[in-house]
Amino acid sequence: MLKNVVFANPEYFYLLLVVLVLAIWYWFSHTKSHADLQFSSTEVFEKSKNSIRYYLLYSLPIIRLMAIALLIIAMARPQSSSSSQNISIEGIDIVMALDVSGSMLAQDLKPDRLEAAKLVAADFFDGRPNDRIGLVIFSGETFTQCPLTTDHTVIKNLFKDIKSGMIEDGTAIGDGLATAVNRLKDSEAISKVIILLTDGVNNAGSVDPLSAAEIAKLYGVRIYTIGVGTIGTAPYPMQTPFGIKYQDVEVKIDEELLKQVTAMTDGKYFRATSNQKLKEIYEEIDLMEKSKIDVTEFRRKKEEFFPIAFLAFLLITLEVVFRKTIFRTLP
Repeated sequence: MLKNVVFANPEYFYLLLVVLVLAIWYWFSHTKSHADLQFSSTEVFEKSKNSIRYYLLYSLPIIRLMAIALLIIAMARPQSSSSSQNISIEGIDIVMALDVSGSMLAQDLKPDRLEAAKLVAADFFDGRPNDRIGLVIFSGETFTQCPLTTDHTVIKNLFKDIKSGMIEDGTAIGDGLATAVNRLKDSEAISKVIILLTDGVNNAGSVDPLSAAEIAKLYGVRIYTIGVGTIGTAPYPMQTPFGIKYQDVEVKIDEELLKQVTAMTDGKYFRATSNQKLKEIYEEIDLMEKSKIDVTEFRRKKEEFFPIAFLAFLLITLEVVFRKTIFRTLP
């Protein structure tokens, strides 16, 4: 039992030295705590025997010292960790491949496609505290914005700096996938996932998207793809001699290609035509990607000071009652 008890404030045990000092002081001074009577001879007392009350009188300081010692132990906050709980933790490796091409500035999602994608993805990360998450951005070329990490604060801070035009314009879906796969290929996680979000047609890069999907399948990586954009046309900012003007541009997403990529890796394709739809897509992915590991956790500690403090209170009460009744002394 005691091996499973720890003390949150063990420094209070130094106060037990006070109890030792009090015990020593009492031992040497208790004989002088009562008035002395002088007799010419002690012969009258030689045949008398000490009563039980006489011996019990010495229990009063012992009771007091025990109460003080128990209060000090209670102040040290004993905690029991013997009660365990079975829990399930969820943890997988996820790399998000985010399209940052110029077309992501279209405003069919608010405030635009890129900002909407960043906001919803950040909420998605908050809901998966045990996952390692990485970030790859792509347009005409691609690079890793953040490798796999459990520090989601870093990911979200890097998200704030992502803007369209950071790299050469275009839509290199295959390169984005290949870079994401490269980040996951050495992972030992039970589940490895790529979430690729784009709003266009593959028109740049050196890697064919289907070839990248084959490599992902080889490494056991599942790919989810999200096509972002409304059906029909969307307002897109155009630079004119008179400033920025918005013009309706036809939305072109290679849905057939994205569906083939996901089918090869047992993933799924989604179409996000609004902010709410994008949020629902991430919620669906969140439900599908739950790799649970059952563990037994002993972190829950139970405070055990109350019974000790209560016993100290009883001893103090007992000492006061005895001193005021059967051991009461007259002035």
